[in-house]
Amino acid sequence: MGEAEAIGIDVGGTKINAFRVARDGSILDRSTAPTPAEDQEATLAAMIGLADGLRTERVAAVGIGAAGLVEVASGVLRFAPNNAWREFPIVARVREAIGLPCQVDNDATVAAWGEYRFGAGRGYRHLLLVTVGTGIGGGIVADGRLFRGAHGFAAEIGHIIVEPGGPECGCGNRGCWEQVAAGRAIDRLGRAAARSPEGAALRDLAGGDAGAVNGRHVTEAAMHGDPTAIGILAEVGRRLGEGIAGLVNVLDPEAVIVGGGAALAGDLLLEPARAAYRDAVQAPEHRPQVPILPAALGNDAGAVGAAALALEELVDTEGP
Repeated sequence: MGEAEAIGIDVGGTKINAFRVARDGSILDRSTAPTPAEDQEATLAAMIGLADGLRTERVAAVGIGAAGLVEVASGVLRFAPNNAWREFPIVARVREAIGLPCQVDNDATVAAWGEYRFGAGRGYRHLLLVTVGTGIGGGIVADGRLFRGAHGFAAEIGHIIVEPGGPECGCGNRGCWEQVAAGRAIDRLGRAAARSPEGAALRDLAGGDAGAVNGRHVTEAAMHGDPTAIGILAEVGRRLGEGIAGLVNVLDPEAVIVGGGAALAGDLLLEPARAAYRDAVQAPEHRPQVPILPAALGNDAGAVGAAALALEELVDTEGP
């Protein structure tokens, strides 16, 4: 049979990534499908179809990363703020369909493990991953082990309320961190700016429709030197860095890794975040420097991390 491999599945808001992964983290094969986010049964069917297409005799387990409140012990996805998952027994359903050991974890948690094992987190024992996409997710590695909390719900950092009464969030609250420091904030600020005389570059990129401006347009304009777009990323980066400072005060990691789609803006987002972090963290002159690093694995971290965890926690330990 040869050395065991695993399939890692990362269920995103718009697409599902599925990889066949070796023990060293290398991706042997990959497949992608759109996420039918409004229908959990259709999403499940898409996941199973991708896994079946990647399966070989060496595949020994399946690992899944999904956004939301994931109860790892029971394999139930309790709630996801941005798609259809509600009290869904995802592990039992996938295991029944595929016939392999399976586990599910939060998408940012598996991405943190991917970066820790194979990416920007190598060499650190204590790290925080902040995924900045449409929203914000988090994963914590403490002393070389994932920290999941009592129920598997740890590091839902995007839903810390930082602006009471602020923009409404998909979780039902207002003013969550992810509403002011991630993709939705970039979209919102970009559309507002596009309606002003200073937003001509943004309007042009959106075909003249200010209401169609999104984060991709803002990032593209900023990379071409547009001052309005640069200012938007600086504002969102500031809010991101302030939040990271609070988390560093609580968790005391060696490093913070920033990944996710919005982080593709690079230093246009990260430099304002680093500056705000230095201004906001407790006693910066009296603590070791905590670097804020870009993720190394990009959008592959979730599926790679999910596969690695499946091998380590199901195959190596002969789990269920």
